[in-house]
Amino acid sequence: MKLWLSLLMGLKEIGAHKFRSILTMLGIILGVASLLTTFALTAGIAHGMRDFMTQIGGIEKIEITKQDPPEEQSGFADISPGSTVADAEIIQRRSPLVNYVSPVSSLSNAALTRGSQTYRATVYGCWPDFYYINKHELEVGRRLSQLDLDEARHVCLIGQSVVRSLWPGRKSADVLGQSMLINGRPFTVVGVFKLYERASEKARRAQGIVRPGGGNLSAGRSKNYDPFFGKNASVQTPITTMFYDYKSANVVGKVDQGPNYKLDQLIFQLSDAARFHEAVEQTRALLNVTHRGIEDFAFVTREEWFDSMERSIRSTRISGGLIACISLIVGGIGITNIMLASVTERIREIGVRRAIGAKGRDIFLQIIVESSVIGLGGGVLGLGGAFGLLRLLAKITEGENTPLVEPGAILISVGFAIFIGIVSGFYPALKASRLDPIEALRYG
Repeated sequence: MKLWLSLLMGLKEIGAHKFRSILTMLGIILGVASLLTTFALTAGIAHGMRDFMTQIGGIEKIEITKQDPPEEQSGFADISPGSTVADAEIIQRRSPLVNYVSPVSSLSNAALTRGSQTYRATVYGCWPDFYYINKHELEVGRRLSQLDLDEARHVCLIGQSVVRSLWPGRKSADVLGQSMLINGRPFTVVGVFKLYERASEKARRAQGIVRPGGGNLSAGRSKNYDPFFGKNASVQTPITTMFYDYKSANVVGKVDQGPNYKLDQLIFQLSDAARFHEAVEQTRALLNVTHRGIEDFAFVTREEWFDSMERSIRSTRISGGLIACISLIVGGIGITNIMLASVTERIREIGVRRAIGAKGRDIFLQIIVESSVIGLGGGVLGLGGAFGLLRLLAKITEGENTPLVEPGAILISVGFAIFIGIVSGFYPALKASRLDPIEALRYG
């Protein structure tokens, strides 16, 4: 009951001095607006970066590449067969921590031809798991199958850049079953990937705004960096077809060196990212078997990239938060000054209240409640200011980095404003509660 009465008296006192109260709240308003805006901006950047990372395979995607063996193994490094399909097979059979695995043999700068139309792209000979590891999504058609692999069929999956270049103006569904040439050999399109694009590009396309280059993916790389260029230009075929059609001969100086069945890449996806290091060590042990103890391979992971990204976001959030907190502290100093002035103005009132039975803790509670209400009011108005500022920022920031307001950020911002209000009112409340009633009645 005393708390409720103190709250009513505090609101009444604030209402009696509206302009002074608003000026007192101003520092809190700016501080909360800055703090919430900082949290929203960093949350938006973090969401955009994590979403992009997920679309290109996520932290669970790991690549195995070639490397020179250690110096102590260089004398007998030739006993290693190098990176072959056997590596993928042993990982698939004996690594329970691996969800998907695919060997990759690529054909760089291949000529994709249909009639008079030609497009240059990298063609990937792979297993069906390649689709899942790289987080592809089909718009129409089907994925590669084990039967395609076993029979070395001339089938392929293609991205939207290929569709727009070889079949300009045609829909993806119209391309299914159509043929095209890859370096002169015919392939049938059995699947078309969806268009991969950033949120900002998607929003502009929905509004009918054409990006630089006429909005045509076939025009090559835009002047603006397109992180999904590779996925949109992707062409996937069975790895057996790649070997038989393009790697069965290796002519050097007009002399055929024989088939080249070495892999250009070996990728796999973890079943549990929490067991990241365990999975890598397990896979390393298996590859040491197929490579006969020669460490001519290396793991390319995204762990360092992900950790670096998280550190950058955390540092930005902390530094921005500290700057915003300075504004809140300045606002708190303003509350302290105003509450001290308020206590001085009300010394006789406090003396009367003490004379008729009010205790020191009642006076203390009233002043604390008043300063807390100022802090809360500043916090609520600060939220309004932050949302207005964020609406403006949302229109000028990239779509995938649009500010994101999280419930936790709102609670922290308002909670800190109330905390500053309580702390700021502590000294004035303590001073008021210790006033001598007789001296207070004599004041003025």
